[in-house]
Amino acid sequence: MSILTRSFKSNYLKVISFVILIVCLTALHFSFTKVEINQQQMANEYFDSFIERVNHLNAASIQFKDDKLSLDQLQKEVLETRKAYKKIEFIIEYRYPSFAEEHINGAPLLHIEKTESGAYILTPEGLQTIDEMVFSGEYFDKNALFELTQMLMNEANLLASGFHAKPISKMDLIESIRLELVRIFTLGLTGFDTPGSLNALEESRVAFGSMFDFLKPILSEDQTKRIAPIFDRAQQMFKQNKDFESFDRLTFLVEVIEPLYQELNIVQSGMHDDRLVKNAMGWNSKSTHIFADDFLNPYQYTALTESQNSVELKELGQKFFFDASLSSNGKISCASCHNPNLAYTDGQAKSLSSVEGKTVARNAPTLMNAVYSDRYFYDLRAFSLEQQAEHVIYNHMEFNTSYNEIVDKINQNSNYTATVKELFGSKEINRENYSRALASYVMSLRSFNSPFDQYARGELQELDQDVKDGFNLFMGKANCGTCHFAPTFAGLVPPFYRKNESEILGVLKDPKSDEPELDDDFGRNHNRVVSESAWIYDRSFKTSTVRNVELSGPYFHNGAYSSLEEVVEFYNNGGGLGYGLEVKNQTLSGDSLHLNEAEQKALIAFMHSLTDNPFTY
Repeated sequence: MSILTRSFKSNYLKVISFVILIVCLTALHFSFTKVEINQQQMANEYFDSFIERVNHLNAASIQFKDDKLSLDQLQKEVLETRKAYKKIEFIIEYRYPSFAEEHINGAPLLHIEKTESGAYILTPEGLQTIDEMVFSGEYFDKNALFELTQMLMNEANLLASGFHAKPISKMDLIESIRLELVRIFTLGLTGFDTPGSLNALEESRVAFGSMFDFLKPILSEDQTKRIAPIFDRAQQMFKQNKDFESFDRLTFLVEVIEPLYQELNIVQSGMHDDRLVKNAMGWNSKSTHIFADDFLNPYQYTALTESQNSVELKELGQKFFFDASLSSNGKISCASCHNPNLAYTDGQAKSLSSVEGKTVARNAPTLMNAVYSDRYFYDLRAFSLEQQAEHVIYNHMEFNTSYNEIVDKINQNSNYTATVKELFGSKEINRENYSRALASYVMSLRSFNSPFDQYARGELQELDQDVKDGFNLFMGKANCGTCHFAPTFAGLVPPFYRKNESEILGVLKDPKSDEPELDDDFGRNHNRVVSESAWIYDRSFKTSTVRNVELSGPYFHNGAYSSLEEVVEFYNNGGGLGYGLEVKNQTLSGDSLHLNEAEQKALIAFMHSLTDNPFTY
């Protein structure tokens, strides 16, 4: 065979091989694209069904306004519209979280739009506001309802073109469904999402059915065998008990939410993901448990980066935390008001100050899990861990000093010289590195290993019945979970966990007094953050965590409540409004929770089960 013939044959085989490779790759690409196309078609159909229901609801509100439709018929329209939304909620709120919160399904509370000169107050809109209005059992303005449905129709239609054009990747689908599991458990089943109708169980049932419809085409046979029975268990539980108050949320967590969350993590981890990390989320997409230390990413809440942090930096920050010499009078340290043995509180109604015989305005909140926050102090005046420390440093009632003075003291202290040199490459520390060290230590004060956490993760097989009952009350009838969101049980809003809520409760000056009187602290509205100065924040305070609450009394910002029994009684009575006081814009319902003595004790038992303080000295 000639060289020319061999060359021709070789090139021919290469061409044939290349063609075969292209055909195979094209077939594979077509198969993958077909799945994506089918998923997008399904999403578009569900989205269009939602738009259609919104249009029907708007038409119904016109008929209701003209007395051509009964309230019962209107309520049915609202429920059908909400169910249509639940079928596609996980994709809409994953893609457009801010828009959805503002216009589609945000909380029915007055809120603000920040301006340079102050705050512009906005009225709530969307499905939750409509739900609360038509199921309130009270007279409501029919014209106001029409305006709400009209706005909802306009805003929902704004999403249509962008929604239809955007393909759904498998990774986004899995991630959005995992977030929806968190959303359903923390906002759906608690009643937060259905403030009027409390139709949470039916809406959750619909959402679970829709999620599985989207999952089925992308799961392998083995994955389907493991995941399908969990979805079946969810539907079984929804069918067996349709009563909001008695639904067993703990069993649902252990047998449905947690197993699904873990299984979908396995599916997700097997996918190649070259997307940029979503910076808008505190949620850690790689977490395997909701009630675990890695569920949230602490580095999303502080200026300190993971590459800057180290055990050595944390230990240096710990030394700073306990060093009283850094204050102006050399007598108080961070630990003076944040005692490790008391879950980093101080056990005082109002914390002692550096001025002899005087206290500061409020008590010291816990630093346990404090990193999981976008705002600090009861009045939310600080926007970062580092800024929080700054307020203490400069306050004349506390450290009464400055960064320059603190840095000078550290640099002149031989106990710090070697460590500073090793960590920062210089014998002298600066303000930025001092703040990093302190933030590193506070970030380390994390607590997600209580008996309840261990039970939720399947590591503890038994839990007292009163604790189980208390959790179900907390997340259901008692409405605690609508402000103290799981798993932090604080005001950090799920499922992205990036924004802190503050609440107006009408806290009393003295709960033991025969003549109830509101505490005179105006909280957030007096925090000197000009861009959000508004009357809707009068007496509004950050929602603190109930983790380790057994150790962190006395309670509320004024420390007027000496026991958890007093706290639960206050909530059970409906806050300040429930005591007959005038509380402007109280965000807590003024109605009684109707908790009997046994239920109140169970609530407290559950809160005790969240005690986990590994930082005692």
